[in-house]
Amino acid sequence: MELIRRLLVTRDLKKRMADNRDRLYRVALAWCGDPVVADDLVQETLMISLQRAAQLRDPGALKAWMHVILGNCWKKHLRCLRPSVDIDEAGLASENDVVGACSEQEIVERVRRAILKLPVGQRQTLTLVDLAGFSYAEVAEVMDIPIGTVMSRLYAARQTLQKALASFHSSTPPGTTTYLRRVK
Repeated sequence: MELIRRLLVTRDLKKRMADNRDRLYRVALAWCGDPVVADDLVQETLMISLQRAAQLRDPGALKAWMHVILGNCWKKHLRCLRPSVDIDEAGLASENDVVGACSEQEIVERVRRAILKLPVGQRQTLTLVDLAGFSYAEVAEVMDIPIGTVMSRLYAARQTLQKALASFHSSTPPGTTTYLRRVK
């Protein structure tokens, strides 16, 4: 009877892990900007989650636990890249980059590029709150930082994005309204 219970729990846990795949992919894609790398990060996250499922003490915290693993995989990936440009000092695109009205896809791409230019910590915080729907406390736990740091990173990221995307409003013809939406 105990073996059957364990098998049912294991099957349920595997299903819940698989159900998180799309959310993990969206967050990974927002962090790295490359669909292939995002898919690799998610696959590695799922593999590690399955291998270490016995270490999960609170099944209710599965989503946060898997995002911690994704964050660790992302950090490992960044260490392997050894970027030649300091991400924290990368500038954002100027307001003159967009000429005329933009199609919806151009807007989405511009927002994604602006997010990718954010410092890594701000990018992670922004995507965990706005894309993955985590609370500030959950982000603090996932990233292992104080909640005040979460709030300041989120504020800075949103301010930077607002400035970077301000040209959308000024580049639209008079009388038209351009709306930005959250891409999930």
